[in-house]
Amino acid sequence: MTDFTYELHDDGVAVITWDVPGKSMNVLTREAFDLVEGFIDTALADDAVKGIVITSGKDSFAGGMDLNVLAGIRAESGDDPAPALFEFIMNGHRILRKIERAGMDPKTLKGGKPIACAIPGLCAGIGTEIALACHYRIMADTPKGRIGLPEILLGLFPGAGGTTRVVRSVGLMAAAPILLEGKMLEPRRAVGTLVNEVVAPEDLLARAKDWVLNATDADIVKPWDRKDYKMPGGAPYHPAGFMTYVGASAMINGKTKGVYPAAKALLSAAYEGAMVPFDTALKIEARYFTQVLNDPTSAAMIRSLFINKEALEKGANRPDVPDQKVSKVGILGAGMMGAGIAHVSANAGIEVVLIDQAQEAADKGKSYSEGILDKGMQRKKVSQEKKDEVLGRINATTDLEALKGCDLIVEAVFEDPAVKAEMTQKVEAIVGEACIFATNTSTLPITELAKASVRPEQFIGIHFFSPVDKMLLVEIIKGRETGDRAVAKALDFVRQIRKTPIVVNDARFFYANRCIIPYINEGIRMVGEGVNPALIEHAAQFLGFPVGPLQLVDETSIDLGVKIAKATKAAMGAAYRDDAVDEVLFWMAGEGRMGRKARAGFYAYDDAGKRIGLWQGLGDKYPLADDQPELTTIQHRLMMAQVLEAVRALEEGVLEDIREGDVGAILGWGFAPWSGGPFSWLDMIGAGKAVEICEGLAELGPRFATPKLLDEMAASGGSFYDRFGPEARAA
Repeated sequence: MTDFTYELHDDGVAVITWDVPGKSMNVLTREAFDLVEGFIDTALADDAVKGIVITSGKDSFAGGMDLNVLAGIRAESGDDPAPALFEFIMNGHRILRKIERAGMDPKTLKGGKPIACAIPGLCAGIGTEIALACHYRIMADTPKGRIGLPEILLGLFPGAGGTTRVVRSVGLMAAAPILLEGKMLEPRRAVGTLVNEVVAPEDLLARAKDWVLNATDADIVKPWDRKDYKMPGGAPYHPAGFMTYVGASAMINGKTKGVYPAAKALLSAAYEGAMVPFDTALKIEARYFTQVLNDPTSAAMIRSLFINKEALEKGANRPDVPDQKVSKVGILGAGMMGAGIAHVSANAGIEVVLIDQAQEAADKGKSYSEGILDKGMQRKKVSQEKKDEVLGRINATTDLEALKGCDLIVEAVFEDPAVKAEMTQKVEAIVGEACIFATNTSTLPITELAKASVRPEQFIGIHFFSPVDKMLLVEIIKGRETGDRAVAKALDFVRQIRKTPIVVNDARFFYANRCIIPYINEGIRMVGEGVNPALIEHAAQFLGFPVGPLQLVDETSIDLGVKIAKATKAAMGAAYRDDAVDEVLFWMAGEGRMGRKARAGFYAYDDAGKRIGLWQGLGDKYPLADDQPELTTIQHRLMMAQVLEAVRALEEGVLEDIREGDVGAILGWGFAPWSGGPFSWLDMIGAGKAVEICEGLAELGPRFATPKLLDEMAASGGSFYDRFGPEARAA
């Protein structure tokens, strides 16, 4: 079987169908692109063919390019992959240009064969770029149908003609949300930009064939191939067009803080390309795309956010045990966390029993799902039938006997070991012996909690991030006695609810919180030192973090920080070193400033809970120091506070796979996505440079002492991925 098939219908329309065997969604490989070209050549050379329709055999069109192709080209090209990458990109341009010109006479622009793209559902990346090269795009009107060019979110930009074609079609102003924000549009919202027409799914192919059979020579000539073409919104050298590009440049720098090279490259390709003929513009686009592909940040983002993420989701570290798909899950606790877990489970087709002490609380937990589904209906993403199905799967009750038949329990009660132990014992007495028991906790040691279980080998930690319906990461924690089947069960469950899992060994704060708490603490510590809070927050943002440490502690709540600090100090005793942080944190709590939920924290808030700026009262308690530190010093403190903990987690065996360290950091707390994660960042700057940075921070305390592993890496000059990456593990 092949990724594309060719069939000439009796009406003279050649239908090229994209249907990758064994894949739920089409992705484009190097070989498949050549196959498409062969079919196009066949159709153009056959006098019996009146036109061509490119479509999909699946309910979606394409998920984009298989990014392993780009990684493979880079790997096989030695020290200078740029020529091979540029050649590959230009070959793609040549094929898409062949589709676009469709055999027409280059002088008269006549005699070409119409080519329509029939898009049945999701269409992203290279799929959209193929569609843009076609003469007409028809999309099925489906609730989940989306079309767009989201490459910017992976550290790339549309480099197969997407940038040039969209800008020349609608102008930079209209193109900006599609290209610079990676927005995926609903079918009807895409009409006029990416799509020409939207039809009912059952009419898709017939309508595409009808258009092809009735198209004229004029219908298939692209605007930029006409002599009278003018750039929508004005060309860059005209006043209106120039101001558009100035505004776009300001927007990019405002949003990316200069750490995402793909956004700058995209705008440069659009600006320079708009001043030259179309085919020259494609070459400019290819050069900038090659430049981005060779940038270490792009390679790191592709590796972590695509290759590594996909490997983890497919079970790269799953124990070799039979399928552990969950059919019925019991959730203990219907608070915000339990309600969120219930929603994603029911939405994935799993039967849910949602337990709470009071029926009112259980019903409130179920209503959380109803609220999410109602919002989906308002946006026309969810049907009434879908809503009824999801809610019908949730049994909100106080009766523990309803848990009989569950093959997985997720306990999400208060962070109190005694309460958790009591629930463990009560529930294990009811459920079957094969049932896996998972506790949702962010701080409590799994091995200790498992002591309440009569089957500790079937006891595991599953740490969800809030809000559950939006956060992609789930941290699975193995206790000392946790068995392989429990790990496989947790992984299969996470896959069912369409989240990304990482598996770590039990230790204080596990992995994610172990790294994020020092980031928050370093920010709070600097407030106590008299560092300008605005400087702290902006330093983080200029590193590419979505929120600064002070905003983050407001979001997670200051009283939670106080609770964690007290518990940590009680456990660590004399080894505890965050008293300077506690001074600030406890004072804030004493002032009643508990964070965003209280509309009072390090930030001030209006009555609707919207941030209106940093709280001025901080300066009264902690006046600004006369000498403020350099921006880079603050950034080094914030970065190293996290990165050193990640290295220690790997060194101590909490992390068993650095891919999980990188993916978990980006998805769990937004660690500078441009860097690819802490280990990718260390490989980017070199372990020696990291040690040098830490030496410059040594006077601040032992928290910046370099782990032995980092010293070893610096001495050897090696990289973390060479030593601990998947190839090294396989060897």
